[in-house]
Amino acid sequence: MTQSDRQRLAVLVHEVRSPVAALRAIAETCKGGRLETGERGPLVNLAIAACLGIERLIRDVTVSSVRLEPIDIGRLVEEVVSAAVLGNANVRAHVDAGLPSLRADPVRLRQALDNLVSNALRHAGSSTGVLMHARQAGASVLISVVDRGPGIPVGQQERIFEAGVRLKSGRPGSGLGLSVSRAIAEAHGGTLTVESIPSGGAAFTIALPVS
Repeated sequence: MTQSDRQRLAVLVHEVRSPVAALRAIAETCKGGRLETGERGPLVNLAIAACLGIERLIRDVTVSSVRLEPIDIGRLVEEVVSAAVLGNANVRAHVDAGLPSLRADPVRLRQALDNLVSNALRHAGSSTGVLMHARQAGASVLISVVDRGPGIPVGQQERIFEAGVRLKSGRPGSGLGLSVSRAIAEAHGGTLTVESIPSGGAAFTIALPVS
């Protein structure tokens, strides 16, 4: 197996964890048949999205490959948050009204956002929670994932986007999520940046061009 093959396999193993975790959370929620009929529809949609994500990851592990289509970014953000909440994560969404339509790859973008939420939860802890905020700024739509963890030293803020880099070796994780998320943002013609919050925490922001 070549180094390139090992890298692709590592990315696949890392990225498939989020949709599998979502499917498990959905199954546990549905177990026992106590859901009302009206509560099943959103869970079915989340399960379908998770299955499509796994199928896409297996078929095309190259994160720079995107298939653009018109998407409702607010709905995508809310679905990412709903999937995290099903797994008992303390995550909430704030979507500004009137966001413009975007041309993006919903599977790849969900992959990037799942990584950012997972990263924030690892560093912020479950008690403080994580906020995902979608808003427009000029010709871009910004999607920020904000935590109240310890923050990131300015001198380390670019290093964390390098594949395999973890600032604290004792923490769980492979060091691939942020690298993959930045690659996905750039494949959309956008960016992924991070800044520390003076009061404590970090904000990771994906900026995507408006169609």
